[in-house]
Order: sequence, then C-alpha cells, then structure tokens
Amino acid sequence: MTPTSGQLPRTDVSNISEDCRVNDQMLPFTFFYSLIFLIGMVGSMLALWVFCYSRDAKKCINVYLINLLTANFLLMLALPFKITIDLGVASWNLKIFHCQVSAVLIYINMYASIIFLAFVSADRYLQIANSSRFFRIQDVGFARMMSLVVWALVLFIMVPNMAIPIKTIPEKPHVTCAEFKQVVGLHWHTLTNFLCMAVFLNASAVVLLSNGFVLKRLWAGRRGNPEEQDGARRATRSIGTVTLAYIVCFVPYHLVRTPYTFTQNQVLSGCSLKRQLFLAKESTLLLAWTPSSASTCHTPSDRRSLRLFGQGELASHSISFPGMDPLKARWRKICQITGCFQNDTKRTFSLIQHATHSQD
Repeated sequence: MTPTSGQLPRTDVSNISEDCRVNDQMLPFTFFYSLIFLIGMVGSMLALWVFCYSRDAKKCINVYLINLLTANFLLMLALPFKITIDLGVASWNLKIFHCQVSAVLIYINMYASIIFLAFVSADRYLQIANSSRFFRIQDVGFARMMSLVVWALVLFIMVPNMAIPIKTIPEKPHVTCAEFKQVVGLHWHTLTNFLCMAVFLNASAVVLLSNGFVLKRLWAGRRGNPEEQDGARRATRSIGTVTLAYIVCFVPYHLVRTPYTFTQNQVLSGCSLKRQLFLAKESTLLLAWTPSSASTCHTPSDRRSLRLFGQGELASHSISFPGMDPLKARWRKICQITGCFQNDTKRTFSLIQHATHSQD
C-alpha cells in the first residue's frame, strides 16, 4: 500500500524520489563535462607552472591568481567522478564517495574561485586608483593571510556536508545525493546553499563595482585623437567582455540553485517541477564551470594579455590615472604587474595624460 503524503516526513527524500527520476538524462552533459575537464586540466597545470616560476609570483595580485588557479585545478580533479556517475557506469561505493566527498570538493573550489576572482578584480582597481589608504590591502603578506581566510571560510561552510553521517539505502539506479542525507544533513545542505548565495552576492558586488569604476575611468579618456580613442575602446571592450562573461556564467546557476534546493528538502514538490529544476541546475552548472576550462595563462612569451576567461581581469590595456607620484614611475610598476609590453608604454601613457587633463 502506498503511503499518503501526510504520513511522510517532509525530509524523507528516499521514499518520495522512488517514482520520480530526475537524473536519467545526464548522458548529453557528460560530453561537455569531459571537454571542460580536458581543456581545464591542461590549462590549469600550465598556468600554475608559469605563475609559480614567474619572477612576479610574489606580487599581491599573483598570490590571488595562484590560489584561483589552484581552486580551478582541484575542481578539475573532482570532475571525473561526476562524469563517471553521469555515464551510469559507477559502482555503488563510488556513488557514495561522490556524494559525500567529490561533489563537495567541486563546490568548495567553485566558490573559492569566485572569491579569489573578486580579490583579483578589487586589486586591479586599486592599482589604478593608487590610493595610499589601500597600500596595506595590496601587501603580499596581507594577500597570503586573506587567501588562508578564504580557504578556511569555504571549508567551514562545506566540510560538514562531508562529515555528517549518511544513511544506508538500498542500491538502485539513478540515485541522487539528497537521498543519502539524513534530516540534519539536509538541513545543513539548505543552510550551505544560503551561505554560498551570500558569498556569491558579496563577491559579485566587488567584481561589478571594481569593473564599473575602471570603466568609468576609461570613459573619462574617451575624447582625444583617434589612437587614444582606439586604446580606450579596446580597454573598455576587454573589461566589458570579462564582466559580461562573469554574469552569463555565474548568475543563471545562482538563480536556479535555491529553488532546486527546495525540491531536495521537499519544500517544493511535484515530479515535473523537480525534473525541470534539476535539468536547469545541471545546465547552468555547466556554464559556471566553463570559465575554469578556459583559463589562459600569463606566459613569458606573450605578456601582453593576462586573461582568465570569465574568472579574471583582462589586462591587455591596463590604464592608470591621477594621483601617481611620479606618474611614469607608477606606470612602469603597473606594467610589471599587468605584463604590458614596453613598446605599448608611450601610447598608453599618452592616453593616461589625456584622461588626467580631461578630469581636471
């Protein structure tokens, strides 16, 4: 006899999900996950190698970039477990391991990446603003301390999802991770979702505001001769593209994540709704992982651009503004940080001077 809904606890996921399979259409996703893994693994290893052996590895912004790349690399290491599960060839023990360990590692590194991206964006803007009030923030020791704080914060939020004991359920195909969780595990999982949403909103505010302030500075230098206008347009286009990529990659997932979590703890019910939200979550998660596979390293042979697709500032045209003492010396320092070519200095410095005069 089938029990009525009134006889079931709201958090008893395993019984409710028996007749509602939400993860039986995962095969198409595995192709894209595999592509992300292959590109991301090679890119992350190459970028980490370059940064770790770079002369500028001890600069503040590179401390954040190395941590960002480390998070991307660790995310790539956890991705094969998800691919194996979605292909339907994983053993029961591997499914348990994925739900309790590797799936959590994926989210640990994803949110660590988002936070470090915010630090990179803020540091880029502070280099441009050149305010003495922020010199301490740009200190390498401070960057290392903040990196430790970031990892500690993300681990504090996520590790209980690994540590809370799971329950034993009969083996069956297309099991979801929520079905392994006890009541306390589901409650912490829901809390984790809200904490991660708060992390994302704060990091997004930093990224968008930092990039917005940089775009405002560039807008001030839009007038001038055609060469100066061209430099301002290209710099604006670069930063605008990075900002748009951040929004496209991360915002859809976070719009879907909370409603999907509510289906896991039965706040939202209905098999059709669960399936739609699950597929939406997987599709947007694919977008959120795309930047990790597209990281471009800052190589010695091409120091003109430092690009992390969707996860960093495009530094091809770093611009500096008033307050530099002296202006040219500060510009040389920014060139060392951003990797600009010396033969670009005269052109960009001309743009800086024009922006300075236009603001006066």
